[in-house]
Amino acid sequence: MQPLTEQDIRSSFINCSKGEAKRLAVPRDLDARPWDDLDFLGWRDPGAPDRSYLVTGREGRLVGVAMRFQAAQRGFLHRSMCSLCLTTHPRGGVSLMTARKAGAAGREGNTVGAYMCTDLACSLYVRGKKALESGARFEESLTLEEQIERTTGHLAAFLDKVYA
Repeated sequence: MQPLTEQDIRSSFINCSKGEAKRLAVPRDLDARPWDDLDFLGWRDPGAPDRSYLVTGREGRLVGVAMRFQAAQRGFLHRSMCSLCLTTHPRGGVSLMTARKAGAAGREGNTVGAYMCTDLACSLYVRGKKALESGARFEESLTLEEQIERTTGHLAAFLDKVYA
Protein backbone atom coordinates (compact mmCIF):
# COMPACT_ATOMS: atom_id res chain seq x y z
CA MET A 1 0.00 0.00 0.00
CA GLN A 2 1.19 3.53 -0.73
CA PRO A 3 1.72 5.88 2.24
CA LEU A 4 -1.35 7.99 3.00
CA THR A 5 -1.74 11.50 4.32
CA GLU A 6 -4.38 12.69 6.75
CA GLN A 7 -6.19 14.43 3.88
CA ASP A 8 -6.14 11.23 1.77
CA ILE A 9 -7.72 9.36 4.65
CA ARG A 10 -10.40 11.93 5.51
CA SER A 11 -11.53 12.29 1.89
CA SER A 12 -11.84 8.51 1.33
CA PHE A 13 -14.80 7.64 3.57
CA ILE A 14 -17.89 6.34 1.78
CA ASN A 15 -20.24 5.58 4.68
CA CYS A 16 -20.14 8.72 6.79
CA SER A 17 -20.71 12.42 6.22
CA LYS A 18 -17.89 14.83 5.43
CA GLY A 19 -18.36 16.33 8.89
CA GLU A 20 -17.98 12.93 10.55
CA ALA A 21 -14.89 12.21 8.44
CA LYS A 22 -13.43 15.58 9.44
CA ARG A 23 -13.92 14.81 13.17
CA LEU A 24 -12.68 11.22 13.27
CA ALA A 25 -9.33 10.43 14.89
CA VAL A 26 -6.64 9.74 12.28
CA PRO A 27 -3.51 7.87 13.44
CA ARG A 28 -0.68 10.22 14.40
CA ASP A 29 2.01 7.74 13.38
CA LEU A 30 1.30 7.61 9.64
CA ASP A 31 4.96 8.09 8.71
CA ALA A 32 5.96 5.14 10.96
CA ARG A 33 3.49 2.62 9.50
CA PRO A 34 4.91 -0.39 7.60
CA TRP A 35 3.23 0.63 4.33
CA ASP A 36 4.97 -2.03 2.21
CA ASP A 37 3.40 -4.74 4.40
CA LEU A 38 -0.14 -3.30 4.50
CA ASP A 39 -3.03 -4.26 2.25
CA PHE A 40 -5.20 -1.73 4.08
CA LEU A 41 -4.76 0.82 6.84
CA GLY A 42 -6.86 -0.10 9.85
CA TRP A 43 -7.04 1.50 13.29
CA ARG A 44 -9.19 1.88 16.37
CA ASP A 45 -10.35 5.26 17.59
CA PRO A 46 -8.56 5.95 20.91
CA GLY A 47 -11.28 8.41 21.97
CA ALA A 48 -14.20 6.12 21.12
CA PRO A 49 -13.39 2.51 22.07
CA ASP A 50 -16.29 1.12 20.00
CA ARG A 51 -15.15 2.66 16.70
CA SER A 52 -12.62 1.57 14.14
CA TYR A 53 -11.75 2.53 10.58
CA LEU A 54 -10.13 1.05 7.52
CA VAL A 55 -8.87 2.61 4.29
CA THR A 56 -7.78 0.70 1.21
CA GLY A 57 -7.33 1.10 -2.52
CA ARG A 58 -10.21 -0.06 -4.68
CA GLU A 59 -10.56 0.31 -8.43
CA GLY A 60 -7.93 3.05 -8.58
CA ARG A 61 -9.19 5.16 -5.68
CA LEU A 62 -9.09 5.17 -1.90
CA VAL A 63 -12.08 3.83 0.00
CA GLY A 64 -12.55 4.40 3.73
CA VAL A 65 -15.10 2.67 5.93
CA ALA A 66 -16.15 3.68 9.44
CA MET A 67 -17.10 0.71 11.62
CA ARG A 68 -18.42 -0.03 15.10
CA PHE A 69 -17.95 -3.03 17.32
CA GLN A 70 -18.71 -4.24 20.83
CA ALA A 71 -16.09 -5.55 23.18
CA ALA A 72 -16.10 -9.32 23.20
CA GLN A 73 -17.77 -11.01 26.17
CA ARG A 74 -16.29 -14.44 25.50
CA GLY A 75 -14.84 -16.99 27.86
CA PHE A 76 -11.14 -17.34 28.59
CA LEU A 77 -10.68 -20.44 26.43
CA HIS A 78 -12.87 -19.30 23.54
CA ARG A 79 -11.11 -18.58 20.23
CA SER A 80 -12.54 -16.77 17.20
CA MET A 81 -11.39 -16.52 13.59
CA CYS A 82 -11.08 -13.36 11.50
CA SER A 83 -13.10 -13.64 8.29
CA LEU A 84 -10.51 -11.60 6.35
CA CYS A 85 -7.15 -13.20 7.19
CA LEU A 86 -8.35 -16.43 8.88
CA THR A 87 -6.21 -15.77 11.96
CA THR A 88 -7.57 -17.18 15.22
CA HIS A 89 -7.40 -15.14 18.41
CA PRO A 90 -8.32 -15.79 22.03
CA ARG A 91 -11.00 -13.75 23.85
CA GLY A 92 -11.45 -10.27 22.31
CA GLY A 93 -8.97 -10.64 19.44
CA VAL A 94 -11.79 -10.90 16.89
CA SER A 95 -14.86 -8.64 16.88
CA LEU A 96 -17.95 -8.27 14.75
CA MET A 97 -17.28 -5.04 12.88
CA THR A 98 -20.43 -3.40 11.55
CA ALA A 99 -20.44 -0.64 8.95
CA ARG A 100 -23.27 1.53 7.70
CA LYS A 101 -23.94 0.90 4.05
CA ALA A 102 -22.96 3.63 1.61
CA GLY A 103 -25.57 5.99 0.21
CA ALA A 104 -29.30 6.02 0.87
CA ALA A 105 -29.31 2.55 2.43
CA GLY A 106 -26.84 3.67 5.09
CA ARG A 107 -28.82 6.83 5.81
CA GLU A 108 -31.83 4.55 6.45
CA GLY A 109 -29.78 2.63 9.03
CA ASN A 110 -28.81 -0.46 7.03
CA THR A 111 -25.53 -2.06 8.07
CA VAL A 112 -23.29 -4.98 7.13
CA GLY A 113 -20.82 -6.81 9.29
CA ALA A 114 -17.85 -9.14 9.30
CA TYR A 115 -15.72 -10.73 11.98
CA MET A 116 -12.29 -9.07 11.85
CA CYS A 117 -9.14 -8.89 13.93
CA THR A 118 -10.00 -6.29 16.57
CA ASP A 119 -6.68 -4.50 16.01
CA LEU A 120 -7.17 -4.63 12.19
CA ALA A 121 -3.60 -5.92 11.73
CA CYS A 122 -4.63 -8.68 9.30
CA SER A 123 -1.90 -7.79 6.79
CA LEU A 124 0.79 -8.13 9.44
CA TYR A 125 -0.55 -11.44 10.79
CA VAL A 126 -0.64 -12.97 7.29
CA ARG A 127 2.97 -11.89 6.63
CA GLY A 128 4.18 -13.05 10.05
CA LYS A 129 5.20 -9.47 10.98
CA LYS A 130 3.05 -9.33 14.10
CA ALA A 131 3.02 -12.05 16.72
CA LEU A 132 -0.20 -13.30 18.23
CA GLU A 133 -0.80 -12.88 21.96
CA SER A 134 -1.41 -16.58 22.34
CA GLY A 135 -0.86 -19.41 19.90
CA ALA A 136 0.05 -19.17 16.24
CA ARG A 137 -1.52 -19.07 12.80
CA PHE A 138 -2.50 -22.38 11.28
CA GLU A 139 0.07 -23.78 8.89
CA GLU A 140 -1.29 -23.48 5.37
CA SER A 141 -0.40 -25.02 2.04
CA LEU A 142 -1.05 -21.70 0.28
CA THR A 143 1.90 -19.49 -0.58
CA LEU A 144 2.22 -16.11 1.09
CA GLU A 145 1.06 -14.42 -2.13
CA GLU A 146 -2.03 -16.65 -2.25
CA GLN A 147 -2.82 -15.88 1.41
CA ILE A 148 -2.49 -12.14 0.71
CA GLU A 149 -4.73 -12.48 -2.34
CA ARG A 150 -7.31 -14.37 -0.28
CA THR A 151 -7.27 -11.69 2.44
CA THR A 152 -7.69 -8.85 -0.06
CA GLY A 153 -10.46 -10.84 -1.77
CA HIS A 154 -12.33 -11.19 1.52
CA LEU A 155 -11.91 -7.45 2.14
CA ALA A 156 -13.22 -6.69 -1.37
CA ALA A 157 -16.28 -8.88 -0.69
CA PHE A 158 -16.95 -6.94 2.53
CA LEU A 159 -16.62 -3.63 0.66
CA ASP A 160 -19.04 -4.91 -2.02
CA LYS A 161 -21.59 -5.38 0.74
CA VAL A 162 -21.00 -1.84 2.02
CA TYR A 163 -21.63 -0.52 -1.50
CA ALA A 164 -24.65 -2.78 -2.23
